[in-house]
Amino acid sequence: QVQLAESGGGLVQAGGSLRLSCAASGRTFRNYVMGWFRQAPGKGREFVATISRSGAYTDYRDSVKGRFTISRDNVKNTMYLQMNSLEPEDTAVYNCAAGPSTSRLAQAYDYWGQGTQVTVSS
Repeated sequence: QVQLAESGGGLVQAGGSLRLSCAASGRTFRNYVMGWFRQAPGKGREFVATISRSGAYTDYRDSVKGRFTISRDNVKNTMYLQMNSLEPEDTAVYNCAAGPSTSRLAQAYDYWGQGTQVTVSS
């Protein structure tokens, strides 16, 4: 089992930046594909980004391409999401997840963190 804990959320003005972290403990971090998902108030959970075990492959939803960067440090057992040029539409609870294969589908991931709130003011 893998335990995941997100941090780094907060309140930022439009155009600003935040870096989210997802710290993993338990089973070997490098054995898992990792992903970020988000859920805005009144909306369903949506895929944000995913990264392969080595970090060589990444995938993003179209609306964050060029603004967000997913990365991982398999020595520190931590995944990151660098978010630049934030927009009010990015406001949501952001969750990290771990699973066996890269996917845009939430059901493909087995382990989830509790989430961190990101609020972007206009």
